[in-house]
Amino acid sequence: MTVTALDHCTVLTDDLAATLAFYEEHLNLKPGARPPFNFPGAWLYADGGKGPHPILHIVAGRKMVAGVIDHVAFGGRGLAAAVAKLKGKGVAYELRRLPAYGTWQLFFHDPNGAKVEIDYDAAEPAPA
Repeated sequence: MTVTALDHCTVLTDDLAATLAFYEEHLNLKPGARPPFNFPGAWLYADGGKGPHPILHIVAGRKMVAGVIDHVAFGGRGLAAAVAKLKGKGVAYELRRLPAYGTWQLFFHDPNGAKVEIDYDAAEPAPA
């Protein structure tokens, strides 16, 4: 068996509306097609909802428990704008450069406490 890519991640929430708003505002992920499950939730798509498949699943109404996954990482563009938006919304974040590679790594938490990482090309300018 060989895997070739990460398909999606799932976040549990007790506040679906706040979680959807957070991921739309900060990652431009939009809800799209989702099977008719018997529990609330959403499937979020990249590229403003035009991505070919959902990359983040949100499940609402389930008990949240601690797990072993540390964070979910995305690739991104527009580091300075992302940092400005987080600052403007009062979202705490950590920004660092990957040693020897220079890749920018931006870390912050969603409303449920899930850690989000967005990686940016080393050529992107440092935010103000």
